[in-house]
Amino acid sequence: MELTMTDIAPADPAMASDVAPLIRALRPGLTQAGFMEFAAEAHAQGLVFTAAHGDGRCVAVAAHRVLATSRGRLLFVDDLVTAPGVRSGGIGARLMSELEERARRAGCTRIELDSGVSNHGAHRFYHAGRMAIVALHFARDLSDGR
Repeated sequence: MELTMTDIAPADPAMASDVAPLIRALRPGLTQAGFMEFAAEAHAQGLVFTAAHGDGRCVAVAAHRVLATSRGRLLFVDDLVTAPGVRSGGIGARLMSELEERARRAGCTRIELDSGVSNHGAHRFYHAGRMAIVALHFARDLSDGR
């Protein structure tokens, strides 16, 4: 499948029609309105939404940003999702290659991302792409008021 990579801004109608459905499939608790709010706020903070279009539709999306950290400049992937009907067809790998090229052009020393501990399919994908587990990500929920 021929792919076209396009960066989508929050004001672009494709954000609601193409990007939102895929990100919301990855994050089922996110409403359409909640997604659009998130997209606008995160885009203002430097988040880029790259959509992969093929066969006349959006087949994958990566949300990513370049960060300057004490460990060096890196491209952090917040979300990466391929449409369920085309998974395991190489689209995710092509999107990751696009991100790698962008990272190199931006002077990044590496690509980083977080993956849920139970998402074994994603782990296989990332390992196949020569990514290594280099850290544990810790979180504390503050919504309970404690």
